[in-house]
Amino acid sequence: MNKKNILIVTSEFPPQPGGIGNHAYNLALYLSKNGYGVSVIADQRAKENNDERKFDKSLDFNVHRIVLRGFRPIMYCNRIFKTIKAYKQTDYVIATGKFSLWNVAFCSLFFKRSKLAVIHGTEVNFKLGTVKKAVDVSLKKFDTIVAVSNYTKQLINHLKMEVIVIPNGIAMEEWQIDNVPKTTLKGHPVLTTVGRVSTRKGQLNVIKLLPDLLKTFPKLQYHCIGIPTEADNFVEHARALGVYKHVNFHGAVSDSELKSMLLATNVFVMVSSESPTGDVEGFGIAILEANALGIPSIGSKNCGIEDAILDGKSGFLISGDSFSEFKTALSLLLESQDFYKNEAIAWAKMHSWDEIIKRYISVIEA
Repeated sequence: MNKKNILIVTSEFPPQPGGIGNHAYNLALYLSKNGYGVSVIADQRAKENNDERKFDKSLDFNVHRIVLRGFRPIMYCNRIFKTIKAYKQTDYVIATGKFSLWNVAFCSLFFKRSKLAVIHGTEVNFKLGTVKKAVDVSLKKFDTIVAVSNYTKQLINHLKMEVIVIPNGIAMEEWQIDNVPKTTLKGHPVLTTVGRVSTRKGQLNVIKLLPDLLKTFPKLQYHCIGIPTEADNFVEHARALGVYKHVNFHGAVSDSELKSMLLATNVFVMVSSESPTGDVEGFGIAILEANALGIPSIGSKNCGIEDAILDGKSGFLISGDSFSEFKTALSLLLESQDFYKNEAIAWAKMHSWDEIIKRYISVIEA
């Protein structure tokens, strides 16, 4: 049987950072590995896009970038034009990210193809009514909707549509400790969060817990790795709380540095919260990446992280602002480090893309 040609339209794509892009890349990669013809439409996100061109040339599938323009409407038109053109040569379309949902829904008015929407969280949780309505209308044009977590699924319950939950995956072969250079991070215990420094990722929530945590763990150090979007604001909060010397912002680091820093970590932390605009954590792939290295986690309830942590095994789920729950979780993780290390690795393996892609294929071939 001939395998389908699949078009993936995404709002993000490597080498630029972003969870949606990471997901789209692995979806394309593993569908390609399974014999599908894959092409990707994504935005150029860097003015000097040498890294993007180099990355695209290294792939076994085609990536078509929408040229970056200062006048955005031209980009929007180019997206639609390229998507319509690609529609003619494909059997199945996957849209991921807000603009991609709108784009593919619009193009479906001209060509009939089987269509799947992947929803991550924020793009279906906008507070502005007009934007939310536009997303809702777009989703109704799709044959299948896949949510990356049960939390994300419930965000569109009002549409009364069937939604399949397929969690985010991890490329386990990229997260092995072999050949990872050793490093140390000051403090004990060492707590680490990876991700853009922002309300959604929850670094400020951890900082607010530090005054009480330091009473029990006086040598504790909190390390934040990622683009420092709101770091200056969070530094001021740390100073006001008297915990500035226990907070470390490292900015963005290389993949090799990231792995080394995670291996020097006792507990990975992602105590996320929703931003005023509706920006939410739809899953938390960085948690699985830490788990793959044997680092257990503490994460917040009432968001997609509930699907990223096996509570009591790979880590613990807590109420984001609860000092007592955080302290209890941290104490348990430090008391039985070998147990939680092994459980974290086992949980990450269950989310290997080699397994996750089988679930997507079963949907595509249904």
